[in-house]
Amino acid sequence: MYLNKKFLETNRDKLKDISIGNMEEMPERVIQFGEGNFLRAFVDWQFDQLNKKGLFSGKVVIVQPLHEGMINAINEQNGLYTLLMRGIKNGEQIEKTEIITSVSRGINPYSGWDEYLKCASNPELRFMVSNTTEAGIAYVKTPLPKEECPASFPAKATAFLYERFKKFNGSDEKGMIIIPCELIENNGTTLKRYILQHAADWNLEKEFSEWIEENNFFYNTLVDRIVPGFPKDEIEAITKKLGYEDKIIVSAEIFHLWVIQGNEIAKNELPFTDAGLNVVWTDDITPYRTLKVRILNGAHTMLTIPSYLAGNNTVRESIEDEVAGGFLKEGLFNEILPTLEFPYDKKLKYAEEIIERFLNPFIKHYLLSITLNSISKFKVRVLPSLLRYFEINNIVPDVLTFSLAALITFYRGQCADGSETKKDYPVNDDVEVIKFFNELKNQNDCDKIVTSVLANKNFWDEDLNRIEGLKDGVAFYYKLIGRLGMKPAISELLISKTAKHNK
Repeated sequence: MYLNKKFLETNRDKLKDISIGNMEEMPERVIQFGEGNFLRAFVDWQFDQLNKKGLFSGKVVIVQPLHEGMINAINEQNGLYTLLMRGIKNGEQIEKTEIITSVSRGINPYSGWDEYLKCASNPELRFMVSNTTEAGIAYVKTPLPKEECPASFPAKATAFLYERFKKFNGSDEKGMIIIPCELIENNGTTLKRYILQHAADWNLEKEFSEWIEENNFFYNTLVDRIVPGFPKDEIEAITKKLGYEDKIIVSAEIFHLWVIQGNEIAKNELPFTDAGLNVVWTDDITPYRTLKVRILNGAHTMLTIPSYLAGNNTVRESIEDEVAGGFLKEGLFNEILPTLEFPYDKKLKYAEEIIERFLNPFIKHYLLSITLNSISKFKVRVLPSLLRYFEINNIVPDVLTFSLAALITFYRGQCADGSETKKDYPVNDDVEVIKFFNELKNQNDCDKIVTSVLANKNFWDEDLNRIEGLKDGVAFYYKLIGRLGMKPAISELLISKTAKHNK
């Protein structure tokens, strides 16, 4: 038996240990770009909580951001899916199972462009949320879409908002509250800028741009919840326990935090805090973002590729592995934390909490899944710490530099000597990123490879060869990985660091 509306109506009374969301018919009030695990375990879950407590009364319609996606599976289950939340809180083991009912349906705009635009005519629609990864909020010059869906998220959003502007004759009351969740700085402000740029490119009437400026509200945000996604290693046991099959079940930790910066309008219309959710409304998101991105996300990105190529498969395995765990702690406590201008006790406490969350026994967060778009992730999450460390100490940090060398190794699929790194792993990133590394396949000069990667301004927004010692450091570790293999190379690095600390 599969989870869907019919199954739930027939079997609801049998699901004794499962919390089920509000099953009443509700209007679609939220349009969401992205159908992935994070949004479903974070944003859609929070709207589900609002509906349960009678504080919202609205559904989410999901837009698939890429040609390939999960919309068919979502629609087969009538938008229903199971969320497993498991973790340790105040020393107590907690497990919660909920069937989320806040999603109405999904739309693939590549095969249903008219259906997508039709949503803009819905007078009840008020909110737009998104998570299209760090690479998703990007300006790509695009012609005005006619009957085909543009590739970029900002172009899709502009076309949608323009359709809404036309349908409601620029009504002041039909603007949107727009809350992106992509992990880039000033995500709301940046999305707004790109939408206005598309409007200018398409020579849309100035009244549309004025409507965007005056009647649509863009919020900068920070999101925090570890979401491993589909629990593939446990799915047979979980299915037996649940009593039904769920193709899009998702697992997450108990902890969640959503920090939202902007005017009071969204706060008044979205009573998250009244529902007991850990949502912070603030005038300044900067301190929250810096701590989270540099420590939690920075540690993830710094660790993931070296640990995967060293033979580990999950974040927890990595922390428990003496070599990979030592690599993480050395980089986090001795290279990242010193670059953050926060009280020492505060940043140390947060870092220790992150280690504890990484060790959550219920979470199998697969390293390979975290490697998606690692170039843009490294730029946002790790590079600022590397550059700040250099500014402070006038030398490049060893662990973060090693992590960059490992990144190059992973993307090339080859060590410095041309040998394969680890067979049969996919590299998932933007087409242009993959193309760049494919063009390096036949390049055997290690120094030239490193120089080319560091010089790519499309990756880093600058030529990183300007950082004294960085090219030599990355090349050194790239060659070390090729000569010894990833795990012995990390061990060599840690031995060297220990010797330095003992001097």
